Amino acid sequence: MTQKVLVVDDEQSIVTLLKYNLEQAGYQVEVAYDGEEALKKIDDSAPDLVVLDVMLPKKDGIEVCKNVRTNKNLVPILMLTAKEDEFDRVLGLELGADDYMTKPFSPREVVARVKAILRRAVMIKEMENNDDDEDIIIGSIRIRPDFFEVYKDDELLELTPKEFELLLYLIERQGRVITREHMLNSVWNYEFAGDSRIVDVHVSHLRDKLEENPKQPTLIKTVRGLGYKLERPKN
Repeated sequence: MTQKVLVVDDEQSIVTLLKYNLEQAGYQVEVAYDGEEALKKIDDSAPDLVVLDVMLPKKDGIEVCKNVRTNKNLVPILMLTAKEDEFDRVLGLELGADDYMTKPFSPREVVARVKAILRRAVMIKEMENNDDDEDIIIGSIRIRPDFFEVYKDDELLELTPKEFELLLYLIERQGRVITREHMLNSVWNYEFAGDSRIVDVHVSHLRDKLEENPKQPTLIKTVRGLGYKLERPKN
């Protein structure tokens, strides 16, 4: 089944360029030119991925992303931002965007990012359908890989696909120090121009959801100057 990508940008030239390149790569493409139209198409068309510009009329990309995640829609979102808008990029990630790219960009790189994100999403869906996977218990946290669910003290947590994938990656390597660069290459599946902030933001999200005190984490530890490691609680 052909995967569907929704491209949202108010610049006709960018929409045309991305639509052409994504269709050449085999994707079905829909387009929207403002935030309100984007939200309607996300609800009506259920795309497999959204390429979302930050600067949009009616509702900007940050509002769209926040609205989508508030409604518990976990569709992967690749945000497009102007190079100088660091605040927008970080805020977008904090609101649940899976990835971002800065303008100007190469259409080929956008297609590569889309492929990587969707490939990961397919892997997670396959994991959901695998009834052979056993629950993983770490302290008060219970992970059910086959159902794409994480519980804390039997309360179901809302994790984005990327947060869930990052958590499993850390669990598989528990006790080992993992550099930010290794996380970028393995979880995001490509070089991210040396920008490790995307890792830090997602780790921060996981801590907020998993830790009793995110400022003094006992599960996901920071190894200063190197990266992170996941440890089982001692109690």
